[in-house]
Amino acid sequence: MKTSDFYYDLPPELIAQRPAEPRDSARMLVYDRKTGDIEHRIFRDITEYLSDRDVLVMNNTKVIPARLYGIGRKTGCKVEFLLHKRLDLTEWKTLCKPARKARTGDTFDFGEGLSCEVLSSGEAGEKTVRFFFTGSFEEALDKVGQMPLPPYIHEKPKNDSEYQTVYAKENGSCAAPTAGLHFTPELLDKIRVRGTETIEVLLHVGLGTFRPVQTDKIEEHKMHSEFWQITEDAAERLNKARSDGKRIICVGTTSVRVLESAVSDDGTFKASHGETSIFIYPPYKFKALDGLITNFHLPESTLIMLVSAFCGREETLKVYNEAVKERYRFFSFGDCCLFL
Repeated sequence: MKTSDFYYDLPPELIAQRPAEPRDSARMLVYDRKTGDIEHRIFRDITEYLSDRDVLVMNNTKVIPARLYGIGRKTGCKVEFLLHKRLDLTEWKTLCKPARKARTGDTFDFGEGLSCEVLSSGEAGEKTVRFFFTGSFEEALDKVGQMPLPPYIHEKPKNDSEYQTVYAKENGSCAAPTAGLHFTPELLDKIRVRGTETIEVLLHVGLGTFRPVQTDKIEEHKMHSEFWQITEDAAERLNKARSDGKRIICVGTTSVRVLESAVSDDGTFKASHGETSIFIYPPYKFKALDGLITNFHLPESTLIMLVSAFCGREETLKVYNEAVKERYRFFSFGDCCLFL
């Protein structure tokens, strides 16, 4: 298939610059995959679509202040470093802008005793760097790092928590699993009171999730690997849900990629962790999920390809064109879809 097969026209004014307030007041387009019917609801109405026959699977990763601005000791140049993958206690894979200003061997200072040396260069601005700091790296990063908002968001959030899910726990992402931004603690309580289970898994969002497809044929696109984990408890609960005939509904495409990386051919899960570079696009046979909550994604992105694998390409574009017509808000801080 061609990357252009997943294009749709989006007026720029529909790109959300601010999250909905409160979070669960975002709009929700509900699509029935069997009938093709579309409903227009509010996210807090999701309780009407869930019961004790469902489980929600959520990615509990936490976004770190992954954007750093350093000054070159030799050149005095200002360079942006976006942390996207930790290699060990001091080394990270980063994206640099402008990459030509960060050469191998160069040292950059960020303030608060934090500095780095560029160890090597990769493709498309990727640099491997070693950090130097006093005390804790996390403490230094909290002081000088900035939340890594996507480039299409031009308004600064009121606070960093606006770009975190309310159930975020495990530090490590350079982007939020944005479908989860619509939940509030109160809404989760209502969902659980109805008997719907919530199961947490982990995927640290990196380049694999958000890097654009730059090949004409989607099969030629190479996904970057990202760390994922399913605990023993999560695997046991997922397997019980399967054996009890419950629907498994993923909150976000990152949760989908965790489950599809962990599930065996017979549909069972086991506790595991590792790196995944799974790329899901049509035609793909899902083994792990029955429903999906997800935001509206960029044209020609790997994320709209994943949704198209779940719903069908033509059906997905039908949903997106309907959302444009109805003036839904798109991308990270935007509205969402419920596919059942």
